Amino acid sequence: MITIYNFARGARGLRAMWQCEEMGLPYQVETVSYPPSEAYRALNPLGSVPFLEDEGGVAIHESVAMMLYIAQKYGPTPLLPGKDDPALARVLQLTVFGEATIGAGLNSLMEAHFGAPEADKRNWSVLRQEARLEDASRFAAGMLGARHFIAGDDLTLADISMSTALGIWRGALGKTLPDSLAAYQQRMAARPAYQRARGRCNGQSGSPQP
Repeated sequence: MITIYNFARGARGLRAMWQCEEMGLPYQVETVSYPPSEAYRALNPLGSVPFLEDEGGVAIHESVAMMLYIAQKYGPTPLLPGKDDPALARVLQLTVFGEATIGAGLNSLMEAHFGAPEADKRNWSVLRQEARLEDASRFAAGMLGARHFIAGDDLTLADISMSTALGIWRGALGKTLPDSLAAYQQRMAARPAYQRARGRCNGQSGSPQP
């Protein structure tokens, strides 16, 4: 069975949990303390969170890789179009974009917001990263357009990846999204599968953590 190690309100681990709920897959959740313990580091020497284990010695520490693994191992699923589907490229592009462009930028902002000395919380690097993320959010709003889902007519991995990153931007950092993206993120968070996944996180009340 899939086991997902996650912080109590970890948004990245929530991606894999939400996906399992959408696909109707059984999974276990192990809550990781902060900072991670030595016992956890024995499982995942990198010490990063989230972390996924599965039968056969599978061990994955990147949230998007977890999503792709689950979809391909336990699919087929509408969350990931088949190799001959024209929608596949768009789904993959936006799934990775949600983490590599938006999520990665959020990491440095979270560190500055919660850990930097007061004089450095709004330094040049922070302002530059905020500008990049604002550009990325405008790009995402353009990709969404008037759609209900960002990559097509139905929910895909792209929505799970993108909306969780946008939730950190809005919730943990208190930033404003374009109206269409804010409404989109709220729609995704209202899905029953998302709510079930949130319900399996300890300390679910409050803003999501990275």
